[in-house]
Amino acid sequence: MYKKILFTMLFLSSVFAQQKIGVVFSESIRLNFEEFKKVEQELQADLEIVQKEYQLMATQLDSMAKEYEQQSLMLSEDLKKAKEQDMIDMNNSMQSYQLAKLGPNGELTIKQQQLEFQLVEKFKAAVNAVATAKGVDLIIDGTQASLYTKPTIDLTDDVLTELKKQSTE
Repeated sequence: MYKKILFTMLFLSSVFAQQKIGVVFSESIRLNFEEFKKVEQELQADLEIVQKEYQLMATQLDSMAKEYEQQSLMLSEDLKKAKEQDMIDMNNSMQSYQLAKLGPNGELTIKQQQLEFQLVEKFKAAVNAVATAKGVDLIIDGTQASLYTKPTIDLTDDVLTELKKQSTE
């Protein structure tokens, strides 16, 4: 049993000894690449607009509820029911709005997915270009798994340079 484990470890170490490995810290790329920042700012601005519109609707609903409370003793049953229905409709409208904008298939969710997909594709293309240019066989994302990285295998700056180069083309 131990011979098999030892043989496997020796075999794998000889295989990896022949591989040229690089590390890229994607979090550093995300923080330093302007296009990532622009996308985040754009999405944040869109979210703020949606929040303001939703808040306006919430204020209207609150105003309707206060008006109803103040007038409820003087209103006929038909008018009470109509005002109650208006508040229910406004509440439903708010929920629909929130779902349409922020739900799983909402406008902002889809826009975020599209923008992130475009950025990931650019990132992958830059990583592939650097790997090809440097003759690297394997590139690992060190953001989550690296406690120490030898500076000579850190390709983060190279990928960042490649991304900037691709952006100007």
